[in-house]
Amino acid sequence: MASNRKERDTETTINLALDETKSTVRKTTDEAVKEIPRFTKAVNEYQQETIQATKDIADSFLESQKEVIHSMQSLWVPYVENVQNTYLSYWGSPQRLTENYARAVSNISDNTVAATRLANNALFASMDVWKNSIQHTRDNTKEFSRLNANVANTFENAARDNLRDFSRERRQ
Repeated sequence: MASNRKERDTETTINLALDETKSTVRKTTDEAVKEIPRFTKAVNEYQQETIQATKDIADSFLESQKEVIHSMQSLWVPYVENVQNTYLSYWGSPQRLTENYARAVSNISDNTVAATRLANNALFASMDVWKNSIQHTRDNTKEFSRLNANVANTFENAARDNLRDFSRERRQ
């Protein structure tokens, strides 16, 4: 009877931890959506699709892990606890192993969201670099055009001066 209560308590703790992780993933993805700058429609759609896919992946993963944990607990916990109580110390208890597994699942989900955020940040950094490059190219092109016009004006003035000087010399 105590075993059933202990099993229910463990399952409740695990479910709460996984639901909390799911909520954190939702909050993180919602924050990421709010952070999406309005660079272009294509980038916006790309980020929204990536974030939604990350959320769906995390939700699917967490739900499957919840089922795995529940299945393992309902089948093996009574047997393992019996063995554990007979032969092993506390560190090998199914409750401790299950809690550690749930933490690992939570970390994997958090890392997936963080990796997606890093990829999006890298994309935006690249876009900023590209934007700056385009601006510099625009500025440099204007300067080269101005220099070319100055060179053409200099040649034109030099040619006029030479023609004028040539005409004077011929008249003399």
